Amino acid sequence: MLKTERIYTKPIDEDGYRILVDRLWPRGISKVNAHLDCWLKEVGPSNELRKWFGHDPAKYPEFKERYLAELHDNVAYAILKELVSSHAQENIILLYGAKDEKHNQAVILKEQLEQDLG
Repeated sequence: MLKTERIYTKPIDEDGYRILVDRLWPRGISKVNAHLDCWLKEVGPSNELRKWFGHDPAKYPEFKERYLAELHDNVAYAILKELVSSHAQENIILLYGAKDEKHNQAVILKEQLEQDLG
C-alpha cells in the first residue's frame, strides 16, 4: 500500500518502507530519528518551483502541472517507481515535511505512481 505521511509523525514498528521525497532536509528532524530507508531528494520539486509555490493552495493546480512536467524526464522518479515496484508487498510511505497534508509533492507523487504502476 502506498501512503503519504509527514516526517514529523512518529513512525510505528510496522510502518513499512519509508522514503523522504523532499529536496531539503526537514527542520528539527535528526537523521537517526527520521527512520528512513531512502532519501530521494532529487525527486522533490526544483528549488525554483518550490520557492514559486511557497505552499500556497491557490497555486497548487499550476504547481502540480509544473511538477509533473519536471518529473517527466527525472531519473530519480524512475528510481522511485522501481523502489515502489520492488517493495510492493509492504507499505511504502512517501514522507514530506510540509504542514499542508493535501497540497504537497508527496500527494502528487502518490497519484502519479498509482497511475503509472496501476
